[in-house]
Amino acid sequence: MPKKILLVEDEKHIARFVELELQHEGYSVAVAFEGREGLTLASSQDFDVLLLDVMLPGINGIEICRRVRAHSNVPIILLTARDAVMDRVAGLDAGADDYIVKPFAIEELLARIRTILRRVTPEEKKGVTLEFRDIAIDIAAYEVYVQGKKLDLTKTEYDLLKLLVEHKNKVCTRELILTSVWGYDTDIETNVVDVYIRHLRTKLPGDMNAFIETVRGVGYVMRE
Repeated sequence: MPKKILLVEDEKHIARFVELELQHEGYSVAVAFEGREGLTLASSQDFDVLLLDVMLPGINGIEICRRVRAHSNVPIILLTARDAVMDRVAGLDAGADDYIVKPFAIEELLARIRTILRRVTPEEKKGVTLEFRDIAIDIAAYEVYVQGKKLDLTKTEYDLLKLLVEHKNKVCTRELILTSVWGYDTDIETNVVDVYIRHLRTKLPGDMNAFIETVRGVGYVMRE
């Protein structure tokens, strides 16, 4: 069954071009040209990836992202303007997994979609569990439990926590995290890592946020 992608883009010539390219790659594509329509589709149907333009009539892409994140962990890629740094930061804070800057090469967008889909369906052995203190990561189920209670994480937050646990007691540089979690040669700024570390610390209960230590000027580490 082909993967389903929702594209929300108000510039119709761009939307049509991206739609045709995605269909050529074998994806099933739904298109919305307005924010409210996009939010309705995202909330009422199951998609494998959402592509959201930030600047949309009705409801902007960041608000759609925020509302979708309230009930779904579907991977979200934002389409942003080159000079809209604050939009990119706001989108990541709202729960987006990735962003791509306009104008973009369609090959780069397709590569990012493939990467994010690989992260959603990891080819790993069933029954493998990673543990760190009171944290247990069920790799087969793609789930994280803290003291037996399931932790609600986005795909990117999950991948980041898994990386840190796999490298426990070893410092992960921001560059290593970008390469390992995003999975390609990326032009994303390293401060994106700091945004997601903040997300993780917020979601870890009680004083467990201190499990993730900052190594100034280098990166992050989880020590036993």
